[in-house]
Parts: sequence; structure tokens; C-alpha cells
Amino acid sequence: MKILYLVHRLPYPPNKGDKVRSYHLLKHLAARHEVHLGSFIDDPDDEQHLPRVRELCAGLHVARLNPRMAKLASLRGLLTGEALSLPYYRDAGLQAWVDEGVARVGFDAVIAFSGVMAQYVPAGLRRLVDFVDVDSAKWRDYAPEHAWPMSWLYRRESAKLLAFEQRVAGEADCSFFVTDNEVALFRELSPGRDLRLAPLGNGVDAEFFAPDPARANPFEAAELPLVFTGAMDYWPNVDAVTWFVADILPALRERFPALRFHIVGRSPAPAVQALASDVVRVTGTVPDVRPYLQHAAAVVAPLRLARGIQNKVLEAMAMARPVVAAGSCVRAITAEALPGLLPADNVADYVDRVAVLLAEPAAADAAGRGARDFVLGAYSWEAHLVGLDRHLETAC
Repeated sequence: MKILYLVHRLPYPPNKGDKVRSYHLLKHLAARHEVHLGSFIDDPDDEQHLPRVRELCAGLHVARLNPRMAKLASLRGLLTGEALSLPYYRDAGLQAWVDEGVARVGFDAVIAFSGVMAQYVPAGLRRLVDFVDVDSAKWRDYAPEHAWPMSWLYRRESAKLLAFEQRVAGEADCSFFVTDNEVALFRELSPGRDLRLAPLGNGVDAEFFAPDPARANPFEAAELPLVFTGAMDYWPNVDAVTWFVADILPALRERFPALRFHIVGRSPAPAVQALASDVVRVTGTVPDVRPYLQHAAAVVAPLRLARGIQNKVLEAMAMARPVVAAGSCVRAITAEALPGLLPADNVADYVDRVAVLLAEPAAADAAGRGARDFVLGAYSWEAHLVGLDRHLETAC
């Protein structure tokens, strides 16, 4: 098939959650179909990866997005009455490329990755939308965590974006969300609507994320390393580590004085940089996250403002490390109890469950190996993306 694939951020390198999913989707499609990719670059460092992306695509158009200017442009939504996310990702050049491709190439189907990219989808084409998460609910969840006027702005964005998501889903042949719970949430937010929805789960590249005895240890010999990974300019990650350092880490340090918390990820926000100390290390961008995962005593994902399947959790499990994560994130991955994936819903849970892993390193290592075995069996990308193949030709 000739497929138009529209993605809000260049799907390579797969170094953050959305790019991991969009890249594996691109790779899966390119192995079977002729793919024409329209996307944005919002990080100049991604320019060097364009040759790799071109290898996978029959056609490619990349619009350059300056986040600061895009934020200013998004304010037009206050005048037009639309969600601010839509003008943020609106580009006349990309729209012209799409329109020209529809006439010249004759696409058989279009896949929009993230709801905002559906604004480029022309009428008359078979359309699939990968919402991943219910983004409008994310903005709703942000509102109570911020003072006015941001709280008002987030509530407005939630309402306006939900209306757009509902319209897009109503026009799509199939709309995907990352878990059954996200599908159920969108249905709950859209009563009385006839929507074609399906879950499309995340996977993990367990060949890449695999322990290697030759991999160097980045930590000091005397320390007990606890690790969090993620893009550190993303608000749920910022909230997670600031909460962990303020409310959870002190109690753990009382019991384990050698403990050091490593925040590993690109673009740390000022609030994250301010956490750096002798006890908390903020790395910024690292060339390879795997040494930090492999040699961690344990990995934590104390996310209070995120739902669904977290790639950071699957990657740590694939690296055979035990993980303590928010209960909602654990339940999105498995309903069964796993010694290598422990749920926590409050400060006491995190302290107790991390302490058990730190106090019994041999048992923690065994739990980590069990976590990897689970991921190998349940979370291959190919197994999950088969659902996408089916819906390229038949509705949900």
C-alpha cells in the first residue's frame, strides 16, 4: 500500500516515549508498504538523523518547528476558539506537501500519529489515528497542579482538545490508544458517540535493551545507585522526580546512606537542575541510557501525572532491573504480580518497596531477570503492531 504517515515529531532517534512508538510503527510499515512521511523537527540535534529516516521512506517532508515561536503562534487559538495544540503544529508547507501527495501519489491510507496531526488529513482517504493517550485528559490532570492563569488555560485546552479528538475519532476508520483503559476512558468522555476504537499496545526492543557483561559501570564503586530515566523537560517527569527527591528520598537515605539518585535524561528543566547535589545527580543527555539501567540497584518511575504503558518501565525491565512504579503504570503493563515490577501509590509504598530491593540485592537481581523474561514473552513490537496491519484494510 501507499501510506501517508504524519507524525508530530521526527520518529528518530527513538530516545523518548512518543518517538520510540512512532519509530517502531514507521519501521514496521516500511518493511511492508511504501511510506511517505510528513513530520516536524523541534530539536536541531535531530537533523543529523534525517539520512536514517530517508532510508525508510519513499517520500519525506520535514517542517522545522521552533518551540518558542510555535508557542506564540499557538495563542491564535484563543482568537479562533480552537485548542492551542492545533496552531502549535500547523504549517502551510506541510499542508501543501500533503495536498500535492494526495494528487500525485494517490495514497491508499493515512495514519496520523497523535491527534493534532489529523488536522492535515484530507477527506476521502482511509484514515487511522494513533492517539496513544487521551491527551485532553492529560491537560485536565495538569490543571490542579498549577496556579491561575495556567490552571484556567489547561482546563480550556482539555475541553477544546477533547472536542477535536471526538470529531477526529468520529471521522476515522479506526482510532488507537495504548491500553484498554485509555480506550475505556475515551468512551467514557464521549457518551453516545459511535466511535471505532481499538487498543494498540507498546513494545520494547529487547535485543537493544539487553544486559551486557562488558558494558561499563557509570557509577562510583561506593554508591548505591537508584535511577529514573526520561525526557526531563516533560512535566510529568519533572513532577515525578521533584516529588521523589522531596518526599521519598530522605527516608530511603536514612536507611541507606550510600544511596544516590540519578536522574538520567535530556533537557532537564530548571526545577530538575535545581535538584542536583551530592545525593542527586542530574546527567542531562547521555550517549546511551543502558549502562545506567544495567548497573542500577533499582529503577523507579514515581509518576503521578501519567497513565498507560511507560516505555521507560519496559526498557528497565528488558535490562533485567527491578522497577518500582506508580500503580496505574504497573496495572497498564500487567494484571499479574511480578517480583520485578512493584506498584506504589504513596510515599510509604515507595519507601518500603525500594527498601526491600536495596536490602536484598540477590533477590532484586533475580526479580530483574524475571522482569526481562516477562517482557520477552509479552512485549515484542511485532506482536502488538499486527493489529495495525489488520485495520489498514478493515475498520475497527
